Amino acid sequence: MFTNASNFTNDVDLTFAIIIGISLFFLIGLTALMIYFMVRYHHKRNPVAKDIHGHVGLEILWTVVPTILVLVMFYYGWSGYTDMRKVPDDAMKITATGRMWSWTFEYENGKKTDTLVIPIDKPVKLDLLSEDVIHSLYIPAFRVKEDLVPGDTNYMWFIGQQLGTYNILCAEYCGDRHSYMVSKVDVIEQQAFETWYNDTTQATLEGAEAGLALLKQNACMSCHSVDGTTMVGPSFKGLFGRNTEIESNGIVKNITADELYIIKSIEDPAADVVKGFSNIMPAYKDKMTQKELEQMIEYIKTLK
Repeated sequence: MFTNASNFTNDVDLTFAIIIGISLFFLIGLTALMIYFMVRYHHKRNPVAKDIHGHVGLEILWTVVPTILVLVMFYYGWSGYTDMRKVPDDAMKITATGRMWSWTFEYENGKKTDTLVIPIDKPVKLDLLSEDVIHSLYIPAFRVKEDLVPGDTNYMWFIGQQLGTYNILCAEYCGDRHSYMVSKVDVIEQQAFETWYNDTTQATLEGAEAGLALLKQNACMSCHSVDGTTMVGPSFKGLFGRNTEIESNGIVKNITADELYIIKSIEDPAADVVKGFSNIMPAYKDKMTQKELEQMIEYIKTLK
């Protein structure tokens, strides 16, 4: 368990402790009372049943006490929730995109990464978007979790208060490789963050190296292997130039996997589906430049 990893950790832990404490109070209290009544009013001690009328004091007690305890739980839950929806004006904005089955984080300067990197003690707001199905971004150590709904916008915010690396999970079942939809939050010093934030190394990559970075960035590796392993989609290994059997508009035909075929498969993946596979890939038409497409193809060509 992480203590004080984010500004919400202690409040959420306190809320859960109160709810568990109240639940245990009723569990132990009611069980003890039940056992007492079983012994006290056993048929051997009370062979003749007696008619018992109500007790106003007890009825008031078991109405008022549970009501107070429920209101206590509501207060802590509601106050914690409202704090999680009040984003500070100086929060750093990052767009978090979920897709089957990976996360992408885009910063205000256009930098994209599959790992969330944030400065310590700085409020961060994540604008949450989904490109396909419902996902849920969950950072257990920070005690924050919010859904990403296709066609809708949502957000979360937090402050990383301890240096370190923390897990990001998807808490909403989203398909075959749901459990592989993991990432990390790196909380680093402000100066180290500024150095990382302004590093343009990835932007200057060229050729196959840039293609590999783009494939990772766009979650292509979540469904396509590079070693021949069959996953949700066909492997990239040996793909370029291969004779491939596809289904197009219900018609099965053979094609050669050249540049045009790969570009079409990226921009309109439902048009020509490799036989034996189902298409769940979102369309990337108008989301990539011609140069980016060429770089991705250049990398795929290296996978003999």
